[in-house]
Amino acid sequence: MSRQRTIEKIMQSEYVSIGELARLTGCRYSTLKFYTEEGMLPFEQEDTNMTRRFPRKKAADRIKEIRKLREEGKGIPEIKEIL
Repeated sequence: MSRQRTIEKIMQSEYVSIGELARLTGCRYSTLKFYTEEGMLPFEQEDTNMTRRFPRKKAADRIKEIRKLREEGKGIPEIKEIL
């Protein structure tokens, strides 16, 4: 069983896991996974254990941008074009 990092530790990190990103942004894990699979959310993958790491600041900003576009009524295909 892994131990969760505190929000303070997460905020100090350059990279975060998808679960940590969900905690930071209030997005559901499944939503972030969908955005990642659709190529809308940038990540880096460690070759050794296949763990996806998201650049905290860049990913959080991208999620804000996606949310704003969704609120404007844009669909996923439109958002992908914009991004």
